[in-house]
Amino acid sequence: MAETHTPYYSLKKLFSVFSGVTALSGMILIGLSIYVNFRGAVLTKVLGLSSAYLFHVGYLCLVMGSVTVLLGFARRHGAAKESRGTLLFGFLVMVIILTVEIMADTVVLAFFPVVREVALEHNFVTLRKNYRGYKEPDDYSMRWNVVMEKLKCCGVKNYTDFSGSSFERVTGHTYPRSCCKSLGTVDCDGRKVSADIIHQEGCFPKLLKITRTQSAKLSGGCLGAAVMQLPGILATLLLFIKLG
Repeated sequence: MAETHTPYYSLKKLFSVFSGVTALSGMILIGLSIYVNFRGAVLTKVLGLSSAYLFHVGYLCLVMGSVTVLLGFARRHGAAKESRGTLLFGFLVMVIILTVEIMADTVVLAFFPVVREVALEHNFVTLRKNYRGYKEPDDYSMRWNVVMEKLKCCGVKNYTDFSGSSFERVTGHTYPRSCCKSLGTVDCDGRKVSADIIHQEGCFPKLLKITRTQSAKLSGGCLGAAVMQLPGILATLLLFIKLG
């Protein structure tokens, strides 16, 4: 019974708690990556390379989160078995993950201004060149149709983006059906541009808002996970030294 009051026993108990916290931080990263890649950032795919960093960092968070969860359990096993090799391996991998999380946080913060400054004109030109129309089978048109219907907007800057575009030259319409407030109405004919018929505001401000929100969540998630993992890394090092 006296052993339960020794500093070594207390360190092992504390290490066990920190290992659980580390595993929890990994679950947070996994949840965040799933949200970004399979829900919130789906609409921003129309921004192309300008928003690609969201998906890359999201998948990176998925990998780091999965590894972190596994390490949380592995380190607890290493502590229970008093395996210095397992503890050292866990310590080194967690240091690498911590470094990558900080780098990912920096990338997210650095790339959002690029989206804001570069993506507007690029997407305006791309839309005028590549958009084909409502219910067209190509991925680019389908994504834009989803964006315009879901966000209730039209074009990148506004509904006049389609004037003189390849879409207008092919179809003779001033705007696609996905810009209409009600798709089934007779007035939604591709020519009438009344505010009662179509969404006149552009999609870019709304897409930018989504991108800003996702960037903040990714940045905050990576930073929060790093903070949660730091005590566990220090506890691993102390326990490793204690077993030496």
